[in-house]
Formats: sequence, C-alpha cells, structure tokens
Amino acid sequence: MSTSELFLAALLIIFGLPFAVWRLADTENYAPLVVIQIGTGILLGPGILGEQFPQVYQAIFTPTVLGSLNGLAWWGVILFVWLAGLELDLAQAWRHRHESVITASLALSAPLGLGSIAAYAMVLQPGWQGPSGTQWQFVLGVAMSCAVTALPILILFLEKLQILRTDLGQRILRYASLDDILIWGVLALILMDYQRAGLQVVFLLLFVLLSWALRAITPRIPARDRLYLGLVWLALCALGADVAGLHFMVGAFLAGVVIDADAIDQAQRDALRHNVLLLMMPVFFLSTGLRTQWGMGGVAVFVAAAWLLLAAVSGKLLGVHMAGRLLGWKQGEASLIGWLLQTKALIMIIFCNILLDKGIISNDAFTALLLMALASTMLTVPVVKRKLHGRPFDA
Repeated sequence: MSTSELFLAALLIIFGLPFAVWRLADTENYAPLVVIQIGTGILLGPGILGEQFPQVYQAIFTPTVLGSLNGLAWWGVILFVWLAGLELDLAQAWRHRHESVITASLALSAPLGLGSIAAYAMVLQPGWQGPSGTQWQFVLGVAMSCAVTALPILILFLEKLQILRTDLGQRILRYASLDDILIWGVLALILMDYQRAGLQVVFLLLFVLLSWALRAITPRIPARDRLYLGLVWLALCALGADVAGLHFMVGAFLAGVVIDADAIDQAQRDALRHNVLLLMMPVFFLSTGLRTQWGMGGVAVFVAAAWLLLAAVSGKLLGVHMAGRLLGWKQGEASLIGWLLQTKALIMIIFCNILLDKGIISNDAFTALLLMALASTMLTVPVVKRKLHGRPFDA
C-alpha cells in the first residue's frame, strides 16, 4: 500500500474503532468516548498489538505514517491547550479570591504531597526514571500528574451533568482554573534549561510586552477577526517558548491565558473546542497510546498505576474536604467537588507526554500514569451522578 493509503487506513482505525466500541458497548456512563479512544491507542500500541502481531503493527504504523499522525496530533493538542488557557477567567477568580485560593491550594497541595511520596517510592526502583531526568524532576513531575485537574474535560463533564452554568459549576471552574496556572508553572520549572536561562528571560519579557500590545489592539479589531488573530498569536507564542526551551505547550497555554475571556465569543470558543475534540484530538489519543510500553512487565506497571491512583484520589478528596471544613460548605459538597476535580484525562496526558519527550520519565512510568489517568476519569461520572441524584447543591 502507498503512504497515503496507509495514512487513510490509520485514520479509519482511529475514528472508526473507538466509536464502534463506544456506541455498541454503550460505555457513556462510565467511559466517555475520550477514554475509549485512549484505551484503543494503548491496545494498538507496540506493547500489545506490536507484541502480539508485530507484522500487522509495522505494516500500518510505518515511521512515515507515524510522523504524519504526530504532526496532526501536535497541532490538535496545541489548540486544545490554548483553549484551556482561554477558559481561565482571572477576573472572576479574583472577585472570589478568598474561597478560590483556599480551595485551589488545598486541592492541589494534598495530592501533590501524597503523589510525591508515591513518586519517591518509585524512583528508588530502577526503570521508572527517564534517562535525562533528575530525581527531583521525576518526583515533582509524577506528583503534579497526581494533582492535575483537566479543565477542558471538566467543562465537558459539567455540561453533561447539566451543572456547568449553575453557581456550583462556576465555583468548580474557578478552583480548576487556578490549579491550571500552577500546573503549567511547575512544568516550566521542571523544564528550566539553565544553559538557556537568558533566552528564557528574553522570551518572557517579549511575551509580556507583546501581550500588553495584543490586549490593547484586540478591542479595536472586528469581532469576526479576533479568533484568526488568536491563532496567529498562538503559533508565535508556541514557537517562541519552544525555541527558548520551555516547550511549545507552555507557550500555547500562556497565549490563551492573556486573552480576555470576552475577547472571543463564547459560542466560537465552544464550537472550536468541540471541533478540535472531534476532528483532531482522536489522533493525539491514538499517538499517545502508541507510546505505551510494558518493558518492566504488565504486573509492575499496573501496580504502579494503582499506587498512583490511590495517591491522586485520596489526596484530592482530602484537600477538598479540608477546604470544605474551613469554608463551612454544605454537607456533601466537598465530596462532590473533590470527585469532579479528580478528572484528569487530557491535561495530565499532555503533561506526561512532555515529561516523556524530555526523558524525565521512562516509557513504563508513562504507561502507569496513563492508566491512572484513565481510571480516575472513568470513576468521575458514575460517582458524581450518584452524588448529584436528588441533591440540590446548585440551589
């Protein structure tokens, strides 16, 4: 088969197989389509399909096809991270800063602490740390993976549960938004290249200057042109951050954060997010699954995933319950909010892909983290649905 035929065959698998499983098995209540797409990628990866049927794997996923898929995946995920930055309403968070800062801090610090313990136990064993990472980078990276909340997927879940526009839904978004800022800040710290520190300072100074100019001229631009200008700004920031050694995902997130929440129409943002999820992110999910490895054996990877899941879930619930006690929330609110903030999926997977690219974690650690992200996300909707049943939290 020609390269174009193999590429189209890969797209057929990427879009067709997960959708068929999702619809025929009716998994929506416990495994949204995004989870099925990532799981399909794991099954089609070198650790399972490549191990059991190496000729089939090598025939379809040739280096040329994988290179083309990775290009699509990069642009899709850059758009997605930018949209996550756009969703941050810093003015709204500032108006509710007392509650937001307390809750976001505890919701992040508790799983970060327990995740650090879990990661330190892993780093003492050979095979988990990547070839280019130091011990502190591994521990902080894995711990932050346990603390992450996936803001874009959280929005989709809140929409599905019909609480996005309620007071409760907006509170949860504020907590997750503040954590998102810290997550990308920690990533920038982990990726800090001291040999290029001067270049990184120059990038940040130019970013501040150009951001001020962008915010000044945006109101003078017709509303219909602002989204296109935002895409040009996104490509510029992602390129600048990558050249400076901060990774293009950090630049993509920063590019979205500095744009006013009202500068781009909400309907346009929602439509773009849904289209990116529909058209481009499935390619990223499969390419992520194709990177999974089982070099240490399936049992060790599954044990590590369960260990990390315990740290992530218990830490998030502990932190939010502490916030609930301090702020005098209604009975049951802390548990509900804690489970919703447990949603990981995309942002954590993007975060872990970067750690793997930089050699901070090994392929086995990446696989364990990916399995943990899938499990935590699958737990969210069924648990929250039961907790929401008959309880007017959003009153």
